[in-house]
Amino acid sequence: MNGLLVGRSAELARLVRVLRAAAEGTAGVALVGGDAGIGKTRLTAELVSEARECGFNVLVGQCAELGDALPYLPLADALRGAEPAVREAASAHPMLGQLLPGTESAPSTGLTQQRLFGSLLGLLADVQPVLFVIEDLHWADRSTRDLLVFLSRMVQTERVCVVGTYRTDDLHRRHPLRSVLAELKRLPTVTNVELRPLASGEMSDYVATLGQVDAQELGLIVSRADGNPFYAEELFAAMAEGDSLPDGLASLLMSRVEVLSEAGQRVLRAAAVAGRRVEDELLREVSGLPLTEFEEAMREIVSRGLLRVDGYGYAFRHALLQEAVYTDLLPGERTRLHATFAHLLTAPAELAHHYLAGHDLAGALKASAEAGRLAERLGAPAEAHSHYDQALSLWERVQDAAVLAEESRAELAFRSAVMAADSGDNHRAITQLRVLPPTSEVDERLAYYLYETDDPAGAMAAAQRAVESARDESALARALATQARTLLWSPRHREVEDLTARALATARAAGAKDAEVGALLTLATYVEHRGDVHRAHELVETASAEGTGDLAMDLRARFHHARIHYEQGLLAQAAEVADEGVRMAVETGLNWSTYGTDLRFLRFLIHYVAGEWDQAEAVAAGFGARVGTLPEAILSSFALFIEVARDLPAVEARLSWLRPFWSDELAVYMSRGLAAEHALWHGDPAAALDHVRAALAPLVEGDASTLRLAAVGLWALAELGTTEGADELVSQARFAVDSGPTGERGHLGSEGLAWALRAEAEWHRVHGRLDVDLWRQVVAAFDFGFVYEVARARWRLSEALLAAGDRAAAQVEWELARETAGKLRAVPLENALTEFGRRARFGGGGAGDGGLTAREVEVLRLVAEGLTNREVAERLFIAQKTVSVHVSNILGKLEVSTRTQAAAAGRERGLLP
Repeated sequence: MNGLLVGRSAELARLVRVLRAAAEGTAGVALVGGDAGIGKTRLTAELVSEARECGFNVLVGQCAELGDALPYLPLADALRGAEPAVREAASAHPMLGQLLPGTESAPSTGLTQQRLFGSLLGLLADVQPVLFVIEDLHWADRSTRDLLVFLSRMVQTERVCVVGTYRTDDLHRRHPLRSVLAELKRLPTVTNVELRPLASGEMSDYVATLGQVDAQELGLIVSRADGNPFYAEELFAAMAEGDSLPDGLASLLMSRVEVLSEAGQRVLRAAAVAGRRVEDELLREVSGLPLTEFEEAMREIVSRGLLRVDGYGYAFRHALLQEAVYTDLLPGERTRLHATFAHLLTAPAELAHHYLAGHDLAGALKASAEAGRLAERLGAPAEAHSHYDQALSLWERVQDAAVLAEESRAELAFRSAVMAADSGDNHRAITQLRVLPPTSEVDERLAYYLYETDDPAGAMAAAQRAVESARDESALARALATQARTLLWSPRHREVEDLTARALATARAAGAKDAEVGALLTLATYVEHRGDVHRAHELVETASAEGTGDLAMDLRARFHHARIHYEQGLLAQAAEVADEGVRMAVETGLNWSTYGTDLRFLRFLIHYVAGEWDQAEAVAAGFGARVGTLPEAILSSFALFIEVARDLPAVEARLSWLRPFWSDELAVYMSRGLAAEHALWHGDPAAALDHVRAALAPLVEGDASTLRLAAVGLWALAELGTTEGADELVSQARFAVDSGPTGERGHLGSEGLAWALRAEAEWHRVHGRLDVDLWRQVVAAFDFGFVYEVARARWRLSEALLAAGDRAAAQVEWELARETAGKLRAVPLENALTEFGRRARFGGGGAGDGGLTAREVEVLRLVAEGLTNREVAERLFIAQKTVSVHVSNILGKLEVSTRTQAAAAGRERGLLP
C-alpha cells in the first residue's frame, strides 16, 4: 500500500462527515462497496488515521472466506487487536471475553446472542468515541450480519461510527449480504459509498506515486489497469521486475508467484489453502519443509510483497492473490493440503471446513456437530443451525454417524430446530420439528413456536400431544406449563388453574425450575385477570425469588412482578422491582432482549405516571425515533407519552417514522392513540377521531386498551360538538369493563378503572352534561399516583363546577391543575388551563404573579436575560412557536406591550431577582 491517496477525496470527505457527526453525538454507519482491488482498505485506513487524530478509539476486524463457519470472527479479530484500554473495558463484559483465544465459553443461560449484542453496545458506550471497522462483509457469517444490522439500528445518539466494506463483484443475485445491504441503505443513519474505477488522469497520478516509469510504460499500465489501483500495482511490479505482461489479473498475479523458488511456491500454495491469514508454526508444519528452508522461503515471499507479516503469522497482501493461488492448485493437491490442515487444527469450525474440502466426510460430520455446539455456547444460533444442518446433510453418507456426532440424528435435528428459532426463524423451526419423530420434547417446542407465530389452535393441539407423550417428570412439567400458556386467552381458559397446579407439582418433584417459574407466571396472569390480585402478587414474588438458570425466564418474572404492582397503582413497589429487573438486564447484556426492553418501557411509564417527567424524558431520549423494525417502532412509541404531553418538537418527526408500522396492533394503539391527543392539543379533533378509530379497529372486542382510546375519542367528539358515534364508543368501553376479551368480567387495575370512569364522564360531556360527581370520581380514580391525569381530570371538574355555579370550588380545582401542569412543564395543558382561566375570569395563583404559570415565569426570566425566542426554545427544549405563545400570554397578563416592560413588571411583582 503506497502512502498517498489519489482520486478518493470526495469519498473520504463523506466518510469523515459521518465520523465527525459521531464525534458530536449523532451515530452513523457507512457502507463502502467496490470491486476487488479498487481501494476500499486503503480508504478505510485513511479514515482510521483521521479517527485516531480526533481522539477516537479504533476497532478493526476482518471477515474470512470460511463464511458461517466462524461466528463473530471480525468482532473477535477487532477485540484481539484493540488498544489495551479497550481490552480492559471489554473485560468488564464477560460475553465479549468468550470470543478471545484462550477463553472457555460459559454454559448458555439463555438469550446468549442478545447478551452478546447488549455487551457490545455497553462496550462501545464505555469507550466512545469509537470507530468500528468491519472489512470484507461479503464473507461475513450470519451472526456478524445480524450484529451489523443491530448496530445500525440501535446506535443513534452515541458517539459511535461503524464502517463496513464489501466487494460488489462478489454479490451474486442470491448472496446473503444483498438483502442486508438493501435493508440498511434505507436507514437514515447509513451512508453508502461506492468506489468507482479511477479515471485515466487519476490513475496516471496514482502510478506516478509508485515509482519511476516512462511515458510508454505509464500509458500501458493505465490502459490495462481499467481504473483498478491493485491491478496497476501488480502491473507496475511486473514491469519493474522485467516480466512480460500476461492478459488478465489472475495470470498477472500467478506470473509474480511463478518467479519464486520451488520452496517459496510450495509455502505460498499451503498459505492459500489456509485462507487470508495463517500462523507461522502451522504454515511451517503444513509445508513440510525443514525450519531453515522454510524461513528462507518466507523471506523470499515477504520481500516480493506477496505475504506480509501479521502478528505471529502472515497475511496475503490482497485477497485476490490468495484466490488466484488457491484456484491454480490441482484438485488432488488441494485435497491433500486441506487434509493436512485438518490433522493439525483443533478449532471445530475450521476442522469442519478443511475436512469437507478434503473429502473426509466422517471428519466433517464430527467437526460440524462440535462446531454447532460451540457456536451455540457463543451465542451464534444461526451458525449453530448451519453447522448442525451440515452434519445432518452428511448423516446418510457416513458410517456410525451417531457415534461421531455423539448424539442421535433426531437429537441433532432437534438442536438444529431450536437454534433456527433462537436465530429468529420460527417457521424454519416449525418445519423441522414437524418431520421429527413425535416426542414430548418435540411437541412442547412445536407448541411454543406455534403460539409465538399466532397459531393458537395448532399450539394447543401440539401441547396436548406433548403432555400425553411425556416419559419423565421434567418433560411433563414443561409440557403442562406450555399447555397452560396456550390456553390462557382461549375459550378453554378455565382449565388453566388445574393445569398449572399439575405443572407446579410435577416441576417441583423433578427440579425443573424453568417449568415451575413458567407455570407460576401463567397462573399469576390468570388469577390477576379474575380479580385475585393478592394471590397474583404472591405467585410472582415466588417466581422472582430464585434464579432459574434461564435468564429469559428470570427477566420475565421480574417484568410481571413489576407490571402487577404498576397496574394496581403501587408505583413505589413497581419502581423498585423494575429497577432490579433493569439492573439484571444491563449486567447480563440483555437490555435489548424482549423482556429487557419491556422492563425499560415499564420503568419509563412509572416515571411518567408518578410525575417524574424529567427522568421520563431522559429515558425516552434513548428510544430512537429513526426506526426500521417493529420492536423499534413500539419502543419509540412510548416516548410520545412525554413528548406529546410537553409538546416537544420531536413529536412530528417521530410520528413520521412510525407511520409505516401502523398496520401492527400494538404500534398503532400506542402511536395513533397519542397522535390523537397531539391533534386535540393542536385544535384538530377530526384528525384525532380518525386516529382513535384506526387504533380501535384491530383490537379484540373487550380488550382493556379500548378504554383509553374511547375516552380520547369522546373528548374529540365533544370538541367537534357532535354526538354521532359517541354511543358506540362508550358501548365499546363498557363491554371491555363488563366482558373483557374472554367474555367474562375480568379484573381491571387502578388505571383501567380510572379510564373507564373518564370515558363515562366524557360521554356525558359530549351530550352536554357536565357531571360534577362523575368528574370527582375520575379525579379520585386517577389519584392512585397518576399525577398528570389527575390534573387533566381537575380541569374538567373545574369546568363542571363552574357550570354548576360553584365558582369558588371551580377556582380551587383550576389552581391545583395549573400548579401541577407548571411543575410538569405540560405545555398544552398549561395553555388550555390559562385559556379556561381567562374565560372564567379566575384570579392569579399567588400574590402579585399576574396569573403567570410556572412555565411562563420560567420564560419571563430568560426573556429578562435578553434571550431571543429561539434561544429560549433551545434552553427549555421546547418549540420556538410555543415560546412565542408564552411571550404573548406574559405580555397580556402583565398588561405591557414590550419584552423590556415585561421584565420590569416582573421585577416589580417579585417574579424576578
